[in-house]
Amino acid sequence: MDSTRFRQEREVLRHGSRTRLGRAPLTLLIAVLLALFLLFVTLPVASLFLRISPEAFLRSLAEPVVLDALSLSLVTATVSTAIVVLFGTPLALVNARRDYPGRALVDTLTDLPIVLPPAVAGIALLMAFGRRGVVGQYLDGFGISIAFTTVAVVLAQVFVASPFYIRQARASFEAVDRLYEDAARTLGASPVAVALRITVPLAWSGLVSGAIISFARALGEFGATIMFAGNFQGRTQTMPLAIYTTMQGDLDAAISLAIILVAISFAVIAVVKVVTRRRL
Repeated sequence: MDSTRFRQEREVLRHGSRTRLGRAPLTLLIAVLLALFLLFVTLPVASLFLRISPEAFLRSLAEPVVLDALSLSLVTATVSTAIVVLFGTPLALVNARRDYPGRALVDTLTDLPIVLPPAVAGIALLMAFGRRGVVGQYLDGFGISIAFTTVAVVLAQVFVASPFYIRQARASFEAVDRLYEDAARTLGASPVAVALRITVPLAWSGLVSGAIISFARALGEFGATIMFAGNFQGRTQTMPLAIYTTMQGDLDAAISLAIILVAISFAVIAVVKVVTRRRL
């Protein structure tokens, strides 16, 4: 009896050893793949910081092209994010709580800018709001010109950044338990009061995350902006456009702008993770 049990235990140990030996190559492969991926992602970013000295970085920050691009990008991205939140929140709430004819089409059109090439988005905006555009030709009759102005920068940013907020907002509204909304309605609250006092506060952290991501997307927009708004310093030249321009003559300025965008991107990811963790 004891010898039988001993043989069984020995077989179990031998099987466990073979299993561990069989897993070793897979573990090594996963470790190598992770190392290669992390190296591929971090090496180019680290190269930006290694390529420029702190003195050159600070000196480049005083360049007019850098200051103009930085201030314009922050202002336009803030304005475009505010517009996206103002108009996107009701749309996301309706799509999350109402079933109406054509909702699938609305969702598809909302997500379209995500997969649309930026150059296509830029020329589409130009054909709509340019001086000879579908809408722009009528605005031009009143002396209103949108293309190649700061307003065009904001419109381009709204176009490409809005889906990121609307998708996140809709998911956040769908995660809110309708029990709280139903309880508020039974107490006589109007639909607007329920939305403002129940739904939005409960989905607040998700809305903040979506707004931050939308701001980051607007800040990094390039293709649609250069097609629709042009590349004029102090008027339409945002940081990505300034990087493209200064690379041809002032590499330090281009690297400085790139480092600023990297820092902002890292901060955005960190804030979103903190907000998401608090929500969970």
